[in-house]
Amino acid sequence: MLMASSMRKLLLAAGGTGGHMFPAQALAETLKAQGWEIAMMTDVRGKAHAGNIPADPVIEVQAASISPRKPIAAVKGVLKLIKGTTQAKRFIKDWQADIVVGFGGYPAFPAMRAAQSLGVPRIIHEQNAVLGRVNRIFAKSANHVVSGFEQLERLPKGANHICLGNPMRAQIIEAVPPKYITPSDKINLLIVGGSLGAKIISETLPAAIAMLPQTLRAKLHVVQQTRPEYQDTARDIYKAAGVSAICETFFANIETHLAAAHYVVGRAGAGSVSEIAVMGKPSLLVPLAIAMDDHQTANARSLERRDAADILTEFEFTSERVKSILEARLNDSHWLNTAAAAARSAGRPNAAQDLAALVINTSV
Repeated sequence: MLMASSMRKLLLAAGGTGGHMFPAQALAETLKAQGWEIAMMTDVRGKAHAGNIPADPVIEVQAASISPRKPIAAVKGVLKLIKGTTQAKRFIKDWQADIVVGFGGYPAFPAMRAAQSLGVPRIIHEQNAVLGRVNRIFAKSANHVVSGFEQLERLPKGANHICLGNPMRAQIIEAVPPKYITPSDKINLLIVGGSLGAKIISETLPAAIAMLPQTLRAKLHVVQQTRPEYQDTARDIYKAAGVSAICETFFANIETHLAAAHYVVGRAGAGSVSEIAVMGKPSLLVPLAIAMDDHQTANARSLERRDAADILTEFEFTSERVKSILEARLNDSHWLNTAAAAARSAGRPNAAQDLAALVINTSV
């Protein structure tokens, strides 16, 4: 039996990807600083990403995705979720959690189901502009459904929805520049592509940039996240084109490069779009075609609607098309300035604090 405590207690429940874990980390950091005790429930993959989250304990729970197309695997998945829910119920009762906040993904299911059965207050946070499958299950019964974007598709009728934005890690917020600096002699172009780097972006951007007029290429400083198998080729193309470029598979200080960028090319994950917005950067976004419910396109539209970004589908994302967009946008200082201001207007730098305040009020 766990010992009782007078401190307020939050149980985080999140899937195993960075998209789920980073907002959970930001909330945990905010409430930990206010004296809360934090625990986290996730699966084996999530546990590997939980090292920076100030939660103790971090509980590995039984969880699995369920696909009707694979009936045998689905049955096994249901059994795992039942087992995980029993495990979560026992922990919530013993630890005496005051509130459970779920960030989506099947590893969040056991904690949310257990909290629902025990009558513990629950908040759902949906990072994307489309409500995820697990979050849909609990949306109507949750005290609040918090979204990262103003428009939230697949939201059930009767759900108590509020948009607060996507909580971001402190290092991102601390790096936000005071204003957008219009490029003149040098143009900083940041190219990213998700956690591993996107194949289509790694292949297409160097070729597109090499096709730009020499006067524009001479101004460019490219920082590109590049898949390992494309690194040497990208460097060779940039060198031959006379373009200053840094090509790496991963940038530990991505916030520094994002803050310095005049223009960003990348995927449209919830975290990426939210960071581009809060930093106030014009962008070209290529949504992941296989993303569930095409949620990356919905994310990207939050900036496209404000004329802060262009969207290209993977089918349209050719070197010729990208070259045309880069040439038009990077030569248009007026558009860069207005797009930067429009992007910043969509940013929610106080999302972590606002979500923390909602947690405090809901748990009373």
